[in-house]
Amino acid sequence: MTGIRFNGKLKHFLRSPLYLTVFFILGSIGMCFIDFRAGLGALGISAIYCLLCHFFYRSYRKKINNEIISFATQFGMVQRELLRNFKLPYAILDDEGKILWMNTRFMEITGKEKSYQKSIASIFTPITREVIERANAEPYSIHLEYDEHFYEAALQKISFQQDDPDTMFSLTGEESLTALLLFDETDLMHYRKINDDERLVAAYVYIDNYEETIDEVEDVKRSLLTAVIDRKISRAFSDINAIIRKVEKDKYFIVFQQQYMSQLEEGKFALLEDIKSVKMGNESEITLSMGIGMNGGDYPETAEFAKTAIGLALARGGSQAVVKNRGEVMYYGVRGKEIEKNTRVKARVKAQALRELMETKDRVIVMGHQITDIDALGAGLGVFCAARELGKPCQIVLNTITTSLRPLVEAFSEAEGYPRDMFVNSGEALDIVDNNTLVMVVDTNRPNYTECPQLLERCKNIVVFDHHRQGSEQVQNPMISYIEPYASSTCEMIAEMLQYFSERVHLSPLEADCIYAGILIDTNNFMTKVGVRTFEAAAYLRRCGAEVTRVRKMLREDMSTYKARAEVVRHAEVYHRAFAISVCEARELESPTVVGAQAANELLNIVGIKASFVLTEYQKKIYVSSRSIDEIDVQLIMERLGGGGHLNVAGAQIEDSTIDDVKSRIENILDIMIDEGEIKL
Repeated sequence: MTGIRFNGKLKHFLRSPLYLTVFFILGSIGMCFIDFRAGLGALGISAIYCLLCHFFYRSYRKKINNEIISFATQFGMVQRELLRNFKLPYAILDDEGKILWMNTRFMEITGKEKSYQKSIASIFTPITREVIERANAEPYSIHLEYDEHFYEAALQKISFQQDDPDTMFSLTGEESLTALLLFDETDLMHYRKINDDERLVAAYVYIDNYEETIDEVEDVKRSLLTAVIDRKISRAFSDINAIIRKVEKDKYFIVFQQQYMSQLEEGKFALLEDIKSVKMGNESEITLSMGIGMNGGDYPETAEFAKTAIGLALARGGSQAVVKNRGEVMYYGVRGKEIEKNTRVKARVKAQALRELMETKDRVIVMGHQITDIDALGAGLGVFCAARELGKPCQIVLNTITTSLRPLVEAFSEAEGYPRDMFVNSGEALDIVDNNTLVMVVDTNRPNYTECPQLLERCKNIVVFDHHRQGSEQVQNPMISYIEPYASSTCEMIAEMLQYFSERVHLSPLEADCIYAGILIDTNNFMTKVGVRTFEAAAYLRRCGAEVTRVRKMLREDMSTYKARAEVVRHAEVYHRAFAISVCEARELESPTVVGAQAANELLNIVGIKASFVLTEYQKKIYVSSRSIDEIDVQLIMERLGGGGHLNVAGAQIEDSTIDDVKSRIENILDIMIDEGEIKL
């Protein structure tokens, strides 16, 4: 008992009678100056009061101590009993996470005895030492699962250093512990899941080639074909209690609960393949596209997500399902070939819209992707010719002139009648752009891949012409967007556009050669992604003066480039006996990425190779060129690397990585896709 001292308010309260005696004595002394006898009597009474207070304080101090200790003990026992029987699980941990104490509820949940004093991580794996250290800095919560229950674990530091004068006893010590409190969220998670499962999902289903297929079928079978398509779609969604409404002859609007999304995803949206089996006298396969929106803030926003998703599916060539879950976009069933549109109505509409837009602007700036290739340059020249027809100045953004581009760029000299500023770099383009400038993006639809992304930020008048499938990253709010994945090249699209732009558009033989060269390169000499409209565009350019022999001479390469490509092929490694992977060394090569793309094409000439991948390290990036003939969708593989492209031609640009890392990532992606059935060997 002798170690206990009264502190704070309690000490002053118990000594208050002694403090009063000082006041009485001073008052009695003051009275002596007024009335000595009265003052002397008051002084005597004060002295007696002081002696009695001191006597009672000394006599009852021990009893007061015992009473206080008894109360504190009972109060502490009540506290411990309350904590022990607390309905919420509670535990005390040391700085290393070792359990020092836990209440009854905590023991019931964990199934541990009171003597269990091991690390908390042995029970709840997520509560590591790092988590405890973070909780010692500030209160911290973590969500975890244990024994089919979900908990929110709240951790907070408890310090035993008490310097507060208001505390009852003076205790010393600098130790700190961590309090752990568990809040059961099982019911909350359960009802949250029910709420999520019952949220409505909106979907649009479009028949990609309805008009083309109907035209192939006899009149008497058309209604039967339509009925079979309707039945296929109805049966595909009947198992998930969906509401199906046919809004047009080839368009459907579908609503169902979100809990059935996993069922559709696990089945890889089997309707995409099932619909192709419909045969009612039609020679071509019927394909459809699906756009699904989910988790919108309200039903109109969810429907808007679905509308955006179906737009992406159609822009990527159709025959696929696109799911837009707020900021996340997922693609399914993109192994099919793009459906070529025989009609050129869309090309005519886009050409007229582009002409009207150009007429309202003072200047046109056109740019392609980084490290511009012949397709992007040819498309840019086509736009230059269209702007020249309207009398509008046009500049082509070109930062890097590769060996394959140099003969073409040098041909458009001032001596040949072309403007000196026909080709500009990014800095010069940024200097001349203003609010009345039209910026046209060709051969890419990803803003970060363009020659000068800052142009898209400074100018709101943007037009996009591209033949690559769209991804989640795209140019925002273009005034005209013409993206046709079925087209062989952007030069093909530009050649079609020029035919409808104006009857007076004139192409010189050199300009026709350049646009023709873009088609030739992207189709690998008319062997890849060639359709009827490709040859029609080539025929138009031939009428404008394009000469195959001149183009072939322009595209010839030097001996060092040819040898470098041969080295890439020679050192290729074959993975899973079907995939050729090689590295293109950038040393002593002016345009290593071009050589890498050419080598990827060469590797497909080897028997047994279904897809090729060539990696090139250039300008602090890893460029991946991937090619296939028909069995492997390399676009899916490149999308997982952050790139994109087509079914047979795709690529990616990867920063902050090495050749070995990217190679390992490609091999891992191939392994995963083989295991998941995306790739069949």
